[in-house]
Amino acid sequence: MVLAATVIVFTLLLLLSLPIVFCLGLAGVAGLLVGGYPLQQLGSSMTAASQSWVLLAIPSFVFAGSLMERAGMSTSLVELARALVGWVRGGLGMSVIVVSYFFSDICGSKMAEVSALGSALVPPLKRAGYRAEDAASLIASGTAMGMLVPPAIFMIVIAAVTNQSAVALFLAGFIPAAVIGACLCVLVMVQAHVMGWPKDTRTSFERLWRASKNAAVPMVIPIVILGGFYMGAFTATEAGAIVALYSLLAAKFYYRNVTWMQVLVLAYEAGVMTGVVIILLAVATVFQYLMGLSGMPEFLGWLLTPLADRHWLFLTAVALLTLLFGMLLEGLPAAVVLIPVVFPIAMKVGIHPVHFDIVQTAAVGIGLFTPPLGVGLLMALRFAEVSVWQHARTYWPYMLALLIGLMLIICIPELSLFLPRSAGLIK
Repeated sequence: MVLAATVIVFTLLLLLSLPIVFCLGLAGVAGLLVGGYPLQQLGSSMTAASQSWVLLAIPSFVFAGSLMERAGMSTSLVELARALVGWVRGGLGMSVIVVSYFFSDICGSKMAEVSALGSALVPPLKRAGYRAEDAASLIASGTAMGMLVPPAIFMIVIAAVTNQSAVALFLAGFIPAAVIGACLCVLVMVQAHVMGWPKDTRTSFERLWRASKNAAVPMVIPIVILGGFYMGAFTATEAGAIVALYSLLAAKFYYRNVTWMQVLVLAYEAGVMTGVVIILLAVATVFQYLMGLSGMPEFLGWLLTPLADRHWLFLTAVALLTLLFGMLLEGLPAAVVLIPVVFPIAMKVGIHPVHFDIVQTAAVGIGLFTPPLGVGLLMALRFAEVSVWQHARTYWPYMLALLIGLMLIICIPELSLFLPRSAGLIK
């Protein structure tokens, strides 16, 4: 009764287009009132959920990503990607996947990444003869893959929700992202030959050197993140501060195209974004509390018990559920509502927590770019000026490539565990 009332209130508020954070909060209050539980639970749960130290990394990475986008660092990364793979047929399409990997490593925000890559790459893709639908598909699938490349905000939140090391998750994401990226590049190669996509431009050592030199400033960040985490030089929060300071110095003294007023505005927006994330995380704990009282974890445990002996089947079922949540509720609500309920079940059947978190991160990334409601996909379509239904007919091969990559991550746990294990962060 309590859970049913909570879900009904949440659904009605969602249909009224209220922000997710208010839907969760008001539905939680309604559940407490219907169940006769003390409203003090609201304050204590919200306070406890917002006390995680790792959440301090969010404003730094959001600020750094916004500043890099404003300074135009994506442009030099696009040129480097085109110099690397532009000489093969469909090379411009492949460069979208490559630059998505690079830019995810310095951006942190999926929406900022879609905005930067959409504005930088959709026009040249159209000029080269790619259909608008294919341009949108490349941006969407590349950014979905990029969810696994640190410093994704989702990784920080899921680390707090499942009580895992954010550094371990950051390291664990590099190889799975490369695997999904390889699947997408193979698809682009096949599509290029079938549909006659052209080669981008001839490459040369001179062009590659010039592109590498221009991209050296933004490429310092992934090297610092990967190397620093692997050697245990700093935590995720300290890495956020380092990246934010570096991006500020680069924007002001190298690119010199960002004013101090713009810096202050970006800092303000990063603070607002952080507040939204933390409030969302806080109010969702009431939702989790009510689900726990209603027996939802026990029900899901019973439902998933037949799959417990086959970890890959268990992870596939949970990933599909997470993908659906990611499509309907965006990424963060999926993390703070669904994953805390399923995570203890995964631990009980013997799945490694880091592997579980990486699989769910990949599933949420795909969900954000799944038609017809994925919010990231809708934003990519806006840049390409394509309707959802017009695009859906051409997007299924890209979805298939993303799902194949997801299944490889599920079936080969070492893809996720190798780097953090070799760094001594996990057993």
